[in-house]
Amino acid sequence: MQSVLIQSDIQREWVKKLESQREMFESCAHQNDQTATFPYKNIQWLIDSGYTQLTLPKAYGGGGATIEDMVILQTVLGSIDGATALSIGWHMGLIGELFEKQSWDSKLLNQLADDVKKGALINRAVSEAETGSPTRGGKPMTYAKRENGHYVINGVKTFTSMSPALTHILVAAHIPEQDTVGFFLVKQNDKGVTIANNWDMMGMRATESHDLILENVRVPLEHLVEVKGQASQYQNGWLLHIPSTYLGIAQAARDYAFMFAKTYQPNSIDGVIADLPVVQQNLGKMETKLLTARHMLWSTARAYQQNPTAQFIQSETNASKVVVMNEGIDVIDLAMRIVGAKSLEMSRPLQRYYRDMRAGLHNPPMEDLAFSKIAQVGIEMTKSKS
Repeated sequence: MQSVLIQSDIQREWVKKLESQREMFESCAHQNDQTATFPYKNIQWLIDSGYTQLTLPKAYGGGGATIEDMVILQTVLGSIDGATALSIGWHMGLIGELFEKQSWDSKLLNQLADDVKKGALINRAVSEAETGSPTRGGKPMTYAKRENGHYVINGVKTFTSMSPALTHILVAAHIPEQDTVGFFLVKQNDKGVTIANNWDMMGMRATESHDLILENVRVPLEHLVEVKGQASQYQNGWLLHIPSTYLGIAQAARDYAFMFAKTYQPNSIDGVIADLPVVQQNLGKMETKLLTARHMLWSTARAYQQNPTAQFIQSETNASKVVVMNEGIDVIDLAMRIVGAKSLEMSRPLQRYYRDMRAGLHNPPMEDLAFSKIAQVGIEMTKSKS
């Protein structure tokens, strides 16, 4: 973390607070990963400390954090524990998005704000086994049928991050009578909502992103809060919470490799391995890649909050995810080369960083779709100049 890039009071205050918890969060990261156990204590601290209210606007009693604030803080949290950062990041980004777009009924938004101040956590449930990534346009097999003044929802959603702790869930479902896809506000304690407890992945194991099962879940008509395809003047820059987490993981790998290089002294050389030219080359490559990713991501966050409707912002946000992931993967690879075979020891965090970073390839936007959207924006902007 480079203090020169820390500018707002929120950033200064919360970087200090997060760093104060580094030892506690890191101490349980390995065990949580090995047992695929959700970081309950970490998340509860974030709730109790007010972190989960930061992206709620001040007008609603929240912290009023900007996208730039969120990106920087999520990067710090990702460097401490990736699973904790990715889990809470879905909530942070979604709260920022919902209150920026103001597309819900005001009564529901006010209620959500009150719930968040009382400790509520929210995430979307979009993915399904039958459709693959929702960004590819598949129609959900989960469906909502209007019946006696309610919608009745049935289906199974996959990759429901932070599922053990969620209180509110935005469920994507097909509405047959309208032949459209809507998002429904569902509460974790609604009758018919269960968690499958079947998360068994090699990366981001502690997020407990289990399947969400909905069996005849009844919600009020007004809980149809979004309809897919509704026009919006905003890009969703709040999804930058995703690359922020992975930038933090890459930072953690960099820090570990630098510390190892400065202290490891095999008897085959005089001094430590950081003195060797080949190691310095790899350290320099790693640092350069991390600097590239950091400046790309953080400058994109600043550009978005200054002009969220600008046409180029869509390309910037898509490119940031791609750049952070590709540079981050390289950073971890270089870190593991510096540490050598010891990097594969299960007791060391590098193998966890490697597995968690790979998971980011499957968070939106996917690389091929990101490149396509960037190309489309470029084509459109070129047309407008001709």
